[in-house]
Amino acid sequence: MSLKTEPILEVSHVKKYFPVKSSFLKKTVGNVQAVENVSVDVREGETLGVVGESGCGKSTFGRTVLGLDTLTEGSIKFRGEEIGGLSDRQLKKYKKEMQMIFQDPYASLNPRQRVGEALEEAFIIHTKLSKAERVQRVKDLLKEVGLKEEHAERYPHEFSGGQRQRIGIARAVSLNPSLIVCDEAVSALDVSVQAQIIKLLKELQHSHQLTYLFISHDLGVVRHICDRVLVMYLGATMELAPAEELFANPLHPYTQALLSAIPRPVPGRKKERIKLQGDLPNPANYPSGCPFHTRCPLAHERCRVEVPEWREVQPDHFVACHEV
Repeated sequence: MSLKTEPILEVSHVKKYFPVKSSFLKKTVGNVQAVENVSVDVREGETLGVVGESGCGKSTFGRTVLGLDTLTEGSIKFRGEEIGGLSDRQLKKYKKEMQMIFQDPYASLNPRQRVGEALEEAFIIHTKLSKAERVQRVKDLLKEVGLKEEHAERYPHEFSGGQRQRIGIARAVSLNPSLIVCDEAVSALDVSVQAQIIKLLKELQHSHQLTYLFISHDLGVVRHICDRVLVMYLGATMELAPAEELFANPLHPYTQALLSAIPRPVPGRKKERIKLQGDLPNPANYPSGCPFHTRCPLAHERCRVEVPEWREVQPDHFVACHEV
């Protein structure tokens, strides 16, 4: 796949803060900086991976892009049109084009609603299809994701975790979107089922011309499915590169530490794990300078006071580090 296609999504200097309220009078006394000045383009037809430790802002970034979390600052453009900060009503016309696959498919399904009814809802809201046409589209969707027509009459608790995720995927592709945010879409599944779901996602990407924003902490899965990878730490971007380049030549100290944790059982080769000291800082007490300086083995005084510039150090390889 070419990585030089036009961007379908342009994210520029995006910030998402959550207010911290005092227990007395409920006044805002600070902010949790969940996403901090993120800029990235998502190219049409690609799979862009977003990785980092738990709490680094990956999921909040994905939700903010889709308008599920309100944008604090910055710009989000979809096919050249500004959508950042739009109300739910204004976003409605974009909902068909942008969908999400959640980590826990059971939590995103109504336990009292049959699967067929859940899948039919999107057609009721966004199309003028007749009842018979909607029912037929539901049957077609179920078959497309590897389920049976009769599954439409069952309730969510009657399915396995992998089957529920197939239902979630069916709902995401039902309106023929262009962009799907996959938020830890395979992390709750065992390895064999993960492989089946990844294969399904690839098949759907090809047949529906989909673009994926693939959020995951599983670097093995990311390496297998993604074209480019964005590394986040404490809500900020550390590194962005084509997947092969990133895994072969990580430049940022945080990326190097992340990749060193991937098990590579190669006979006769010893791999040294890079262990980071300390825990992820509290985003409600955001560090000055480079957000990684409190744990970085290369940190010096400049890192503590000056935010590193996000710059292209090699063709299509971006990094935010004073030492690179």
